[in-house]
Amino acid sequence: MVSIRVKVGLKGQVVIPKVFREAYGIKEGGEVIIIPTEEGLIIKGGRSTEEIMNILKEHRERRRRQGLVGRLGDLADFDLEDEFNEDIS
Repeated sequence: MVSIRVKVGLKGQVVIPKVFREAYGIKEGGEVIIIPTEEGLIIKGGRSTEEIMNILKEHRERRRRQGLVGRLGDLADFDLEDEFNEDIS
């Protein structure tokens, strides 16, 4: 595995080297996900809004083809806070 040492700036900022940004699709103005572990931090490229929308559209289309159409009240017992605390990778 390749590793590169970078300096931490005054406000705790680090620059992700270009080779890693390009390899993981991290763009200026984009987002990353930081996951704390016992061994250190994991930085993952975040999905863009367009990518998330495309994933949701594909999922909706698959469910429609399978005859699994949602109905009002289906998510009454669904906890969005728990859902968003999970890893979305």
